[in-house]
Amino acid sequence: MNGLYALKPWYADRLAGVRAALVRRQVSPDALTWAGVLCAGAAAVALGLLPAPWSALLVAVLLAARLAFANLDGALARDTGRCTRRGAVVNELGDRLADLAMLAGFLFVAPVWLVACAALAATGPSWVALAGAAAGAPRRNGGPVGKTERCALVVLAAATGWYVPVLGIVAVGSLVTAGVRLAWMWRELADRPAAAVGSTR
Repeated sequence: MNGLYALKPWYADRLAGVRAALVRRQVSPDALTWAGVLCAGAAAVALGLLPAPWSALLVAVLLAARLAFANLDGALARDTGRCTRRGAVVNELGDRLADLAMLAGFLFVAPVWLVACAALAATGPSWVALAGAAAGAPRRNGGPVGKTERCALVVLAAATGWYVPVLGIVAVGSLVTAGVRLAWMWRELADRPAAAVGSTR
């Protein structure tokens, strides 16, 4: 169940011209990662300080840019032969920080405890995917409430003012997504010998 993540190849094709321009200008992939974090933070400020529905368009544009940068940083690294282990760490940190920065905008409009629960739950799918990759399983991305769906839900909140319901959906949906990924990973690794996944147990 990939959800909106299934649109990633289509989105990448739309960004091909931008990617080629970035390659020509020798832009650093890490710079794109941090640009995505800044866009997420700006979206949070817009969500928190502008009333619904007036914030919706700005939040949508900024989060579309955040997703574009998340798509472009890895593609640019591959295109320019700059895939490094340090770059992979920066990419993962950037994704987590962008998610948390985006959800921080709800601190202006919703109970702190609910924002904290949603933010914590939103990290769950990524931690499960990273744990699976560390154990030798293919990296699992996508929905039902992955990164792209979370961005879409934040835009919905900005458009409607349904801040509390959206946070509830983000929290529950993220936990469901983590569970779906964990179940898939568990099946994927079931028959692999310990040596194949680097276990020290």
